[in-house]
Amino acid sequence: MGTAVSTSDGANLPDSGVLYVVATPIGNLNDISARATQVLSSVDAIACEDTRHTGKLLRHLAIRITSPRQLLALHQHNEREQIPKLISRLQAGESIALVSDAGTPLVSDPGFQLVRAARDVGVTIIPVPGACAAIAALSVAGLPSDRFVFEGFPPSKAGERREHFRSLRAESRTIIFYEAPHRVIASLRAMAEEFGPDRAAVVARELTKRFETVRAGGLQELADWLAGDPVQQQGEFVIVIHGATTVRQAQDTEGERVLRILLASLPVSQAADLAAAISGAGRRTLYQRALALRAESEESDQ
Repeated sequence: MGTAVSTSDGANLPDSGVLYVVATPIGNLNDISARATQVLSSVDAIACEDTRHTGKLLRHLAIRITSPRQLLALHQHNEREQIPKLISRLQAGESIALVSDAGTPLVSDPGFQLVRAARDVGVTIIPVPGACAAIAALSVAGLPSDRFVFEGFPPSKAGERREHFRSLRAESRTIIFYEAPHRVIASLRAMAEEFGPDRAAVVARELTKRFETVRAGGLQELADWLAGDPVQQQGEFVIVIHGATTVRQAQDTEGERVLRILLASLPVSQAADLAAAISGAGRRTLYQRALALRAESEESDQ
């Protein structure tokens, strides 16, 4: 522990007072890089979300932990207490690796508070890149990847979640979400309402693991597929959604404007038909949107 770490070109990195941000596998343990293994076996301490989870990885890598000071829990509930201690150790010349339970730290995981605190006091911070579920899903989605936006986990409450999706309807970049298994169907259905049932998307489940699944389709189709297969509802999910096109964006915006006016005096089906004819937006999308708007109106009247 505490020895110099070599870069890929053979140059020695500082062996003390360094915070390494280390990516770990998202499933398949063989995805750990040789450099990450070297760093984890060299540092004075490893800060992780869950010591039990990271302990399994370290045992797989044959890295021995001989002192409680070598493996420390750092999560959103103890950051305020732990960060000053870790900064003191870094300033005293120790090297520390920051890892998350899976993937690249700070990507929908805790850690940025430690990185910011280390940067504020002049500690050297070195990334050790590797797996990231969002990028892995994007790489196999077959959707535009030159520009994308990562939105992490949607809000857990249904109303806030729907409003969040609504705010992204005009987003032209490919959109990437993470979602929990117990909310994934509800999220896909809300996405179908707000983005349109036929908006192209990909559901990537259990990436790099034994039961990895990557399925493409329209948002409503994907929601129906998951709802009909309980086995596929288990695990960790990444949802990748095609961004709005300029023409589609304009049509959808005008379609909803007209739809809201017509719903004040017409039934849902008739309002959707007329709004589609006037705006050029898809009739199915407007019908689904009309149902959601009518339901919202009825809830507010109660």
